[in-house]
Amino acid sequence: RMVEVDAEDRKQWTMLQLLSAKPVLYVCNVDEDEAATGNALSEAVAKMAAEQGNAHVVISAKIEEEISQLDGEEAEMFLSELGLEEAGLDRLIRAGYELLHLETYFTVGPKEARAWTIRKGTLAPQAAGVIHGDFEKGFIRAETIAYDDFVTLGGEQPAKEAGKMRAEGKTYMVKDGDVLHFLFNT
Repeated sequence: RMVEVDAEDRKQWTMLQLLSAKPVLYVCNVDEDEAATGNALSEAVAKMAAEQGNAHVVISAKIEEEISQLDGEEAEMFLSELGLEEAGLDRLIRAGYELLHLETYFTVGPKEARAWTIRKGTLAPQAAGVIHGDFEKGFIRAETIAYDDFVTLGGEQPAKEAGKMRAEGKTYMVKDGDVLHFLFNT
């Protein structure tokens, strides 16, 4: 896992797809009273993960089990009583995405909303290609609304009316949480 590979050998090394060459996410399961702060062992894991360029998350499986049985408001109150901002599962997902350099964009229509996973730094045409190859080939532009604007203003139409929708071209780097509508020609 810690071996140094010469630049000229890196391509061959990557092609081996060794599990030991993949990034690692360490998950520390702690007692309920340590979920917000961790403990000495989770701190040691955090230090080791940082030295290796990996990630770690501290969770309490007992708390996660209890949260799974509560509705939204009760779960939020329970978490705030424990001094936690969000559930461990949410932190685990976020850490995994960060470690793998992934992000999500959304498409929203009258019948459904979908989340699409892409690598960080993906340009709009390639993001459109995740939905369908023809979208990438015939890409014209992406109508884009930032997630916070979409939620705060209450949807696509109010965001348009507030001037928060913008047209982005082929060089636009999609940002995490963008709400996109692709225009393309087949």
